[in-house]
Amino acid sequence: MTTQIDSRGPQFTAAVTSVVLAAVLLTAPSTFATVLLAAQAALFAVGAGLGIQRTPLAWVFRTVVRPRLTGTPEWEDAAPPRFAQAVGLGFALVGVIGFASGASVVGLVATGFALAAALLNAVFKFCLGCELYLLSLRAVRWSRSERSERLETPQFN
Repeated sequence: MTTQIDSRGPQFTAAVTSVVLAAVLLTAPSTFATVLLAAQAALFAVGAGLGIQRTPLAWVFRTVVRPRLTGTPEWEDAAPPRFAQAVGLGFALVGVIGFASGASVVGLVATGFALAAALLNAVFKFCLGCELYLLSLRAVRWSRSERSERLETPQFN
């Protein structure tokens, strides 16, 4: 059974993440920016490891934001946003390592990519990491079907 989440929750999370990542870019390179990006990486790690519905921002959405929203929620599978959190974690870790090692350009570029993805979700409700997840599922299914066709079809040379 798949876990279902309110589709507005990841959009809220992306909006907050966008503000955090923008603050990182505005204050980088600095210790503050590195620590802030490390904190964001920790939030990504919770979302990727335990599930997006178990993050502190999901709790804020459930208890503070969602009760004030009108309309009925659209429910979606939690797996694609969870994968997106893992992608965000990867970019945040590259950014932290870049800033911590003095490779500020690496940190800025990685943070910029994460910010672009978060803004796409926050503003347009387009989750880039979710789309990557769905593409990877299609690729795996296609690969499996190709292998099974090769096994079933006799090869004549």
